[in-house]
Amino acid sequence: MKALVEKAAVLVEALPYIQSFRDAIVVVKFGGSAMEDREHVESVLTDITFMECAGMKPVIVHGGGKAISRSMEKHGIESRFLHGLRVTCEESIKVVEDVIKGEVNPYIVCLLQDKGAKAESLHGDEIFKVARKSGVDRDTGESLDWGFVGEPGEVRTDPIMDMLDANTIPVITPLGIGPDGKVHNVNADVAAAAVAKALRARKLAFLSDVPGLLRDPEDPESIMSTLAVGEVEELIDKGVISGGMLPKVQSCIEALKAGVNKVHMIDGRLMHSLLLEIFTEKGVGTEIIQDDH
Repeated sequence: MKALVEKAAVLVEALPYIQSFRDAIVVVKFGGSAMEDREHVESVLTDITFMECAGMKPVIVHGGGKAISRSMEKHGIESRFLHGLRVTCEESIKVVEDVIKGEVNPYIVCLLQDKGAKAESLHGDEIFKVARKSGVDRDTGESLDWGFVGEPGEVRTDPIMDMLDANTIPVITPLGIGPDGKVHNVNADVAAAAVAKALRARKLAFLSDVPGLLRDPEDPESIMSTLAVGEVEELIDKGVISGGMLPKVQSCIEALKAGVNKVHMIDGRLMHSLLLEIFTEKGVGTEIIQDDH
């Protein structure tokens, strides 16, 4: 009987959150090592199915970096990264597109459907118009070239909203069409933030293989549970946030400044971390809020 009462208490704790987030659009970026373990994938997709059943409108934007790296190795193509982003040549963009569209995306859609959720693929090159990413190295002043890597500009929201209106979960690939009409690779964190901005999502959740933002990158216990945008920008300036975390965190800041209410950074390897972050008092990751909260 005690166990049953405890289960009821968990549901009661979740009730105000379920009421608050009814009909709310929540964009979930799914990537990192959490996508490599079937049990973790099942946990995340069960959470997302629960969210949809509870009246929320989840949108998934997924990565696939490790699967892409494995496929590139098979093709004899070296994986190169520059400031946390994959350098994508004309040869490797074909591998990226094949893996993302033909392997990772159908896998997620099929698992969601197996759980009874309505889910459909939506390829990023159908909704993202991108500019070719460029930059300058702050230390050397040299121009940076990532190849066929795009920065989202225009986002066509109609296909996404059509799916949401039909109670279908869109599963979006991180690809876009460049000014040359060719497919470009888009960092999944950046793509998720662009979708959240365009939809004015209530929440944007990044699920990856880190527990959140750490004050000490070497200490997983130094997680910072709540930060304002200004505090995050200070941590970037001090070098506490760097490398592969930069695109993710900069995307968080842009999304918040564009009107997204809150951004969450969650460890997708923790079972049911998405539900714990959204539907409980304490949460389990880092939430980033606007400066005026």
